[in-house]
Amino acid sequence: MSSFEWKGVFPALLTPFDANDQVDLAMYEKNLDAQVDAGIHGIIIGGSLGEASTLTLDEKELLVKFSVKKLSGKIPVIMNIAEGSTREAVRQAALAKEWGADGLMLLPPMRYKADDRETVEFFKAVASSTDLPVMIYNNPVDYKIDVTLDMFAELAALPNINAIKESTRDVTNITRLRNRFGNRFAILCGVDPLTVEELALGADGLVAGLVDAFPKETVVMYNLVKAGKMEEAIAIYRWFMPLLELDIHPKLVQYIKLAAVETGIGTEHVRAPRLPLIGDERERVLKVIRDGIATRPKL
Repeated sequence: MSSFEWKGVFPALLTPFDANDQVDLAMYEKNLDAQVDAGIHGIIIGGSLGEASTLTLDEKELLVKFSVKKLSGKIPVIMNIAEGSTREAVRQAALAKEWGADGLMLLPPMRYKADDRETVEFFKAVASSTDLPVMIYNNPVDYKIDVTLDMFAELAALPNINAIKESTRDVTNITRLRNRFGNRFAILCGVDPLTVEELALGADGLVAGLVDAFPKETVVMYNLVKAGKMEEAIAIYRWFMPLLELDIHPKLVQYIKLAAVETGIGTEHVRAPRLPLIGDERERVLKVIRDGIATRPKL
């Protein structure tokens, strides 16, 4: 797939593990099948939800190559890069291309709070090392680095930086980006509980989390908003909201994995230092998930 549009629903896929802490490829395939059947538009491997910080390079290779082979060009396979050093990020960009990935999602430097100049130089170094399309992940809430409009103006000089995962949690940023850059960058909403607002304001798509457990509902909601059927979209959104809010908790991985178990397309195992949910917290999250499943809308 030489070119694709950053448009539609891009699940940030979970990485299912088995009881021995190995990648559960059979469950990964089962979830991927459910996503494709629902009509998603691309996949992202090794994002925050994919437990990027604990995946080995071999596991990333396994997941990317497996997905590329299985999807055989039908939808784009995006690999996430979340590294501490520019050198390692550049190396992984080259490997992603070698493994057959169609594009990259790029986080700011991990484990060091780079200033604006350092952050821009990091993004430029990685993007200029590859011809793969790059989506910049802007999440100042979780990663403490805000990619400002002025920084995006500098990044616009690189033609293959062509998308933004917008996770500032400030919906007005969509309008600011459009006013400043027009359609220079595709904008994908990266915060599940702002889905309808950001799509209504002109976001091109979603990098979604609860889609990992509820693919059909996510795709239908996206399609309804894009078709201008707001009342129908909002009806699904109101049902979805308690579930979507699981996406903005520090334990989003555990919460969404539990949801995927309940809908039959995931495993609950997480990689340490994450631990599975126990006690009251587990019961509280399970109630949210089970209430959602019990009242699922007719699509």
